[in-house]
Amino acid sequence: MNYTNLRRWLNIAAMQLWFSRQSDISIRDQLATQIVLAIVSGELSPGQRLPSTRELARRFRVHPNTVSAGYRQLEKNKWVEFRKGSGIYVRSRVPTDPAPDMALDQIIAEFFRSARKLNAPLAVVRSRVKQWLEMQPPDHFLLIEPDQQLARIVENEMRDAVSLTVKNVAKIDSEAVLEGAIPVCLSISSEAVRRQLSKSADLLVLNLRSARESLAQHLPAPADALVGIASAWPPFLKNARTMLISAGFHPDCLLLRDSSKSGWSRGLNEVAAIVCDSLTATTLNGHKLVLRFPLLSKQSIHELQQYEHSIRAPLTP
Repeated sequence: MNYTNLRRWLNIAAMQLWFSRQSDISIRDQLATQIVLAIVSGELSPGQRLPSTRELARRFRVHPNTVSAGYRQLEKNKWVEFRKGSGIYVRSRVPTDPAPDMALDQIIAEFFRSARKLNAPLAVVRSRVKQWLEMQPPDHFLLIEPDQQLARIVENEMRDAVSLTVKNVAKIDSEAVLEGAIPVCLSISSEAVRRQLSKSADLLVLNLRSARESLAQHLPAPADALVGIASAWPPFLKNARTMLISAGFHPDCLLLRDSSKSGWSRGLNEVAAIVCDSLTATTLNGHKLVLRFPLLSKQSIHELQQYEHSIRAPLTP
């Protein structure tokens, strides 16, 4: 065995892998991920022979079938190749565009390798990581709203107003849902949402815009004009219809469409204008006059933007 091959053999013999039996990630995936990271980081070189299935299973006390499945997964993704009668080798040409999260995985893996060199107990490492995660600023808004039709509309308006990611949930099932989140709710749901949160948790409460405020700029209008009202949120349909009738429109001139149902846009080509929420408006390209009525008040939009600015602003001593 020449020096190069000896060095490669020693690297393989010393290859460190670790497995969590309590994780929801399979041992097969844990194995495959760590080998990919070793290839990407240069710990394993192109053309380098990997331990046999039996050897790896014996050394790390995992089932041979699990190791075999991990190797097959790596072969399928073109990280390794099977050479008949010789063994399993790192491919000479490995993928040049691994998954986008691979760089982050590599950093995390290097962190744990460094922690092991310090002989730091895993419990201490977890505790410190948790502390650092809790110190990081939130990275997304989380809209908590049980009415999912309403939630989708408001989520769309929030995305137009801020640059942070916006997500929504119907309720808080676990504390994990709140990790890295800025909890947000609507004033009409605030009492129910507060009961789901700890007393010390921050909660940004948003207000809905009044129907009168939305309609004011479009009135007066010809009372006999045929107007469409479209939304997947029933209260929007009801409130818009009520306000238009109050403004002098005849009920027979109002065409209501529930945008959550198939064929909902039928007949809307015949109306003079379509009154709709901001999410439905995105599906009405090509119509002559679409009157987009935002649900969030201007003040609430401003509060969202101010909150985002406050967490993005650099810390000053």
